[in-house]
Amino acid sequence: MRTAAPLARPPRLRRGDRVAVVSPCSPMPADRLDAACAVVRGWGLEVVEGAHARDRHPALHYLAGTDADRAADLRDAWLDRGVSAVLCARGGDGAHRTLDALDFTELRRGAPKAFVGYSDVTALHEAFAVEMGVATVHGPVIASAEFLNDARTAEELRATLMEPETRLRLTSDTAEPLVGGAAHGITVGGNLSLLADGIATPHSRPSAAGGIVLLEDIGEDVSRIDRMLTQLLRSGWLRGAAGFALGSWRDCTPGPESIRELMRERLGPLGVPVVWELGFGHGASQLTVPLGVAAVLDADRGELRLHEPALA
Repeated sequence: MRTAAPLARPPRLRRGDRVAVVSPCSPMPADRLDAACAVVRGWGLEVVEGAHARDRHPALHYLAGTDADRAADLRDAWLDRGVSAVLCARGGDGAHRTLDALDFTELRRGAPKAFVGYSDVTALHEAFAVEMGVATVHGPVIASAEFLNDARTAEELRATLMEPETRLRLTSDTAEPLVGGAAHGITVGGNLSLLADGIATPHSRPSAAGGIVLLEDIGEDVSRIDRMLTQLLRSGWLRGAAGFALGSWRDCTPGPESIRELMRERLGPLGVPVVWELGFGHGASQLTVPLGVAAVLDADRGELRLHEPALA
């Protein structure tokens, strides 16, 4: 079984750099996208929108345009040498469909650049790691209410992209050990539903061995979370994981204590450190966490320490 290894880190951003905004998943209200682009411009960056960033699928309301058009925007942004980062506007649905419309042989010709998003974008993070060996950024989708209304969420992303050396120790007020200890590994993972959906599909890694696995979700019942975790365990995907950093479980029922006990019951027997509520995912004041980089998960301190900045 292959063990996770550090991936190629893209360059950090500087004032004046151009960043592309794309919608590879679900659509968003136009006013939110306008506001998000204004925030990013306020960082001294030039924003270019994908040609189809504001599209809506003609029949399927939950998709931002057709699969081909969503993929085309992502491809064009990645291959544009004048673009230094690609920011996803929203998660939602559709990322796995977008993957089927991408040509990774073509995408490998592009230079590594920061790729940012979370939730449904987890499928794209997995593909960029597997197919291109590029470290990516598990951070807010910029048209989300959290990014627009929570100053810390926006500042976390800005600092990670532009001052990554300041974001080597990641923690939150809610972080605490579920299983104590410390572990070295490579950050992997993201949204639990997307990871479970990706098992045995193209562009998804066969195993998280050697990884510090990030897990979070939204709007799921504890029984469904149990089913997804069990799928990852029974498939062997979690075999050899170095540790687990758990994020937010917003609107998951019946409540956080049930999710917490499930995680203790399912992950505790693996005998590796587990941190509860590290502070990333679908919540306020969310951390931005790089994927594909070496780190130490210190459960006793409730923190994730990066060996080097997220971006080079």
